[in-house]
Amino acid sequence: MDWQIVTFDALDTRTLFTLMKLRVDVFVVEQACAYPELDALDTAPETLHLMGWLNGELAAYARVLAPGASYSGASIGRVIVAPAHRNGQWGHQLVRHAIQACQQHWPHDDIEIGAQTHLQRFYQIHGFSAFSDAYLEDGIPHIDMRLSVSDASAV
Repeated sequence: MDWQIVTFDALDTRTLFTLMKLRVDVFVVEQACAYPELDALDTAPETLHLMGWLNGELAAYARVLAPGASYSGASIGRVIVAPAHRNGQWGHQLVRHAIQACQQHWPHDDIEIGAQTHLQRFYQIHGFSAFSDAYLEDGIPHIDMRLSVSDASAV
């Protein structure tokens, strides 16, 4: 897997289309959830777009947000592995790379996420702990989770 992390302004139009199509195909169509998938956070100057490419195909993607953009700490969202690549460990690699990006850019901030509740154990493997009760977001059960700065160094 070849990993790339860039700001919105560094994305060429073909790459932007590819990542947006993957997000819509999974988060809107596959999960049958009509919601505004594209938002202003994509274009924020500090937002990072993390992409994993396999044989020229976008296999994994995550959006990394600066502290205060979505949560008080840094945040990882839109975590996705393309359906054709879900049989490996790409999701774990993707989350590790996203955590590293947060640590590199915002080393003194916790990392907070809104995880789908069925993925709580997946994120716990990476050191995240729940800090909210379950709630519905766009009709899908979620839970807020945090990786504290002190715990992140051990992951």
